[in-house]
Amino acid sequence: MTLPETGEVSGRPSGVVRTLVIGAAVLAVLLLGAAVGLLVKLPGSTSTAAAPASGSVDVGFCQDMSMHHLQGIQMANIARDRSASPEIRQLAFDISSTQLEQVGRMKGWLMMWNEHEQNLSGVYMKWMDAAGVHGHGATTPEAGKPIMPGMATTDELTKLRTMPAGDAFDVYWLQLMLRHHMGGAPMAEYASSAGGQTFVRTLADNMLKSQSAETDLMKDYLAKRGAAPLP
Repeated sequence: MTLPETGEVSGRPSGVVRTLVIGAAVLAVLLLGAAVGLLVKLPGSTSTAAAPASGSVDVGFCQDMSMHHLQGIQMANIARDRSASPEIRQLAFDISSTQLEQVGRMKGWLMMWNEHEQNLSGVYMKWMDAAGVHGHGATTPEAGKPIMPGMATTDELTKLRTMPAGDAFDVYWLQLMLRHHMGGAPMAEYASSAGGQTFVRTLADNMLKSQSAETDLMKDYLAKRGAAPLP
């Protein structure tokens, strides 16, 4: 997908037009994703009568990955609007668009299953406890620390928002977004094999494939700028 061009329409400042167009596009993508999540049935999917239980891999993955994705979208939108680099803006636009559609699907399924869109327990990734995947499992938020692996802290997001456009901004965004992708990968990996619903496993697998390609691209961009990933 290519980042749309903007310009002036009827004397209106281009920034206002750009905000209106992107806002409408974001809403359309999210609504489309939710509609697909509610209506599209892949082979092997189940009906609402056989909806997964609360706390299952399917429900937990959709709730927690939606939250994880929403921060990724937030960071991507910052770079899309602030970066002076066309390649960074394009990557940010692609990440935001893809993850918005995926969040729409997951929230649509949660609605269909009569589940909350958000994890209300305050404990995240508990649905991975049985796996013991790479040390991941139930996590409880602590002040000043990320909610889930890979997520940025409030201080890190504030720093990103307030940095001036330039190489330092691009490097910091790449570092945060790369860590974000890598932190969420174990959730998608586990759901792609342990999910009870075929369409959940398919979505998780698609996330792994698309984010793996984006991860490689971000590593290349960092190397080109003489920078390294965050520890």
